This record gives sequence, structure tokens and C-alpha cells, in this order.
Amino acid sequence: MIPELGQWCLILALVLALVQSSVPLLGSYLGDQALMRLARPVSIGQCAFIVIAFALLVDAFVNQDFSVAYVAQNSNLDLPMAYRVSAVWGAHEGSLLLWVMILGLWTTAVALFSNSLPLAFRARVLSVLGWISVGFLLFTLFTSNPFLRHLPPLANGNDLNPLLQDPGLIIHPPMLYLGYVGFSVAFAFAVAALLDGRVDQQWVRWSRPWTNVAWSFLTMGIALGSWWAYYELG
Repeated sequence: MIPELGQWCLILALVLALVQSSVPLLGSYLGDQALMRLARPVSIGQCAFIVIAFALLVDAFVNQDFSVAYVAQNSNLDLPMAYRVSAVWGAHEGSLLLWVMILGLWTTAVALFSNSLPLAFRARVLSVLGWISVGFLLFTLFTSNPFLRHLPPLANGNDLNPLLQDPGLIIHPPMLYLGYVGFSVAFAFAVAALLDGRVDQQWVRWSRPWTNVAWSFLTMGIALGSWWAYYELG
């Protein structure tokens, strides 16, 4: 039941992402404030469903639900609790879900903390972020779904890659993704400026704080990755 619930959360997030990518943008061209203001609650709702889906996948790993194919491939009964949780992003499907969740968190941050932006410009920024979310959610659901069943369930899993059973896995991928995905905000500001017909530097000033935060996370992620690679591989 939990894997199916996680999949439905991703489907609902996709529906909200489609609304986010189109309705506020239409409102910005029509000058309809009600449609533009819809961007904020829809963005937050989309993020909430993705966070729930991610939490359900974590629950499947913590409780060692080997009826979920992704859990069976990347965990086993002897795996310590810390690595059960970090195994969530230890392979392709889970790391993509982590990516999508971080994109949702960045989008929510923009929705909540960009009150100084003109309403139409903020609607365009959130719509562009919605386009990106639609692409990644479609990719997750149709090619990289972490909630697919393995029936009948296995008695034990295959285990997490031994190279990944390291404290580096706990912190490095989330930190790196916070940086990588954070630059989608700068991209969204740039595209929104093009859609708005802006040729001034105002949008650059608006996007700079977001870009600096993403750059900081990316720098820390790369530094941690370098340290991890050198001590793990020699």
C-alpha cells in the first residue's frame, strides 16, 4: 500500500506541476492577478506531495520492505540504519527522487521568499520552475520509478554497493544536489526575464542571492566529494 501511495503522490505532484507551469504564465499575459497568485499555493502543494513520496520511500528502506524492487536492490537485513536511510539516494531511481524533491524545496523557497518581486515576474519564474518539475516528474514516473513492486517479496535484499557504505554518502549527494538544482532558480529568472522582455539588469540583481546560495552549496558538495573520493579510492 505504501509504494502505491508514494506513486500517487508523484502523480498528484505532476498534475500540480502542470498547473504551475501554465496557469500563472497565462495569468501574467492576461493581467489576471488571481491566476498569477495561484503559483504560490500550487508550488507549495506540489512540493508537499513530493516530500511525502520521498518520506514513504525512506519508510520502505527503514522497514526493509523488500516487496519494493528498489529497496530489494539496494538494501539488506544487515545494513545499519544510517545507511538504510542514505541508500534511498544510493542508486539512480532514489537519487532522481531526491533531485525532484530538492527542486520542489527550491521552488517553494522562491514562492515564499520573493514577495519583493513584481507579481507577474514571480508568476513567470514559478511557471518556468514548473516546466522543469514536469520534465523530471515525467522522467521519474515513466523511466525511473522507485516504487515499483518486486513480487513475490524477497527474503533479503542485494545490499548497498560497499563503496557507498560510507558517511560520505549521507552528506555529499544532498549537498551537491542543493547546489546543482539551485541553479535552476537562476535559469528560471533568466527565462522569466526573456518572457517579460526585460533588457535591464534588475532581474540579475533579483536572482543574485539565490545564485550565491546555490553556488555555496555546490562548492561545499564538490569539496566533500573530492575528499570522499580521495580517501575512499586512494
